[in-house]
Amino acid sequence: MDSLKVALLGCGVVGGEVARQLTVHADDLAARIGRPLELAGIAVRRAGRDRSDLPVDSALFTTDAMGLVTRGDIDIVVEVIGGIEPARSLILAALEAEASVVSANKALLAEDGAALFAAAEKYGGDLYYEAAVAGAIPILRPLRESLVGDRVRRVLGIVNGTTNYILTRMTESGAGFAEALEEAQALGYAEADPTADVEGFDAAAKAAILAGLAFHTRVTAADVHREGITDVTSADIASAREMGCVVKLLAIAELSDDGESVGVRAHPAMIPLTHPLAGVREAFNAVYVECEAAGGLMFYGQGAGGAPTASAVLGDVVAVARHRVNGGRGPGESAYANVRLRPMGETRTRYHVSLDVADRAGVLAQVATAFSEHGVSIETVRQAKHGSDDAELVIVTHHADDAALSDTVEAVRQLDVVRGVLSVMRVEGQ
Repeated sequence: MDSLKVALLGCGVVGGEVARQLTVHADDLAARIGRPLELAGIAVRRAGRDRSDLPVDSALFTTDAMGLVTRGDIDIVVEVIGGIEPARSLILAALEAEASVVSANKALLAEDGAALFAAAEKYGGDLYYEAAVAGAIPILRPLRESLVGDRVRRVLGIVNGTTNYILTRMTESGAGFAEALEEAQALGYAEADPTADVEGFDAAAKAAILAGLAFHTRVTAADVHREGITDVTSADIASAREMGCVVKLLAIAELSDDGESVGVRAHPAMIPLTHPLAGVREAFNAVYVECEAAGGLMFYGQGAGGAPTASAVLGDVVAVARHRVNGGRGPGESAYANVRLRPMGETRTRYHVSLDVADRAGVLAQVATAFSEHGVSIETVRQAKHGSDDAELVIVTHHADDAALSDTVEAVRQLDVVRGVLSVMRVEGQ
């Protein structure tokens, strides 16, 4: 049987594992597809690097990525180099050359997925990207295939292992953010420059991809409200514990009750210990999907790493290879609903607000009045004395619009009896 030729772009942690699995499991993959896969070339930045640990012919390595994807006999291109360029140009060239593409590039898909899907449609190729969100966890295919007959109402995900590890250490060991980050870097969970993770950029890109699939609406990373975890303190962790909650960085996409708008956001939040996501520890990922008919569904597993991510990549390779053998194509972009993207100010959720206030009579009444005047209803209040003349006032609200809460916090900040707003955090998962 003629083999299907595979071009691999990138040979780092994930790319090297993809090359290894393609080679080691060649016979099994051929049996599942109906034709063998042939690794036809591996594009790398530095050809001279020692890669003798990989079971592949050294002659396959090239620094000419564009020449590899456009040489004319490539059936499938696997892109695991990440970033926007040259990944975008290479994928578009591969699709124009009538190859199918498997990508793990969440940043590119969240920024310019529409152009990639349009090229795939124009030239008749597949574009698969299961590994772009939550590593080995099969979540994208269930959203776009298994649950396509249902109506998704909400998606909540822990989709960044670095931040989940940091927050786990802060919760379980009492470490501060800086200490937990340093530990994550020492263990290889965090990059030397962890900005994309700790500032929420990675989670926001994945939230955009999840929202687009769940609600059949085009969503980019720019549409996602984003907050990182750098301002999460040990006091926030302690307050969450007292409420029977835990702090997690969540990617959230939700349909409004009337089905007319979608809100997409990524930020730290308190969730009850009874919620399935609360028990997701260390560098693991999980996505919780709420559907009208199926109810709540939990997807859990390894969210990063060479072997887990390569598992998702190889699953996509098998899918697109079967289409090359048997005909047909996978689903393209589904943006038919074109639901309005809701600004963050319209988002309704609960809030945990911590204030440093003067410890004297009438303080609570003034603060409560400010909340009432802006239409934010208070659910619970707790006060802890700090020193001789000040106290911490902790307020948990009922559901309120984000804009109303922001206005409330600004009004409270101006009160003479309020010495400072210590923290504001959303409470999700109710």
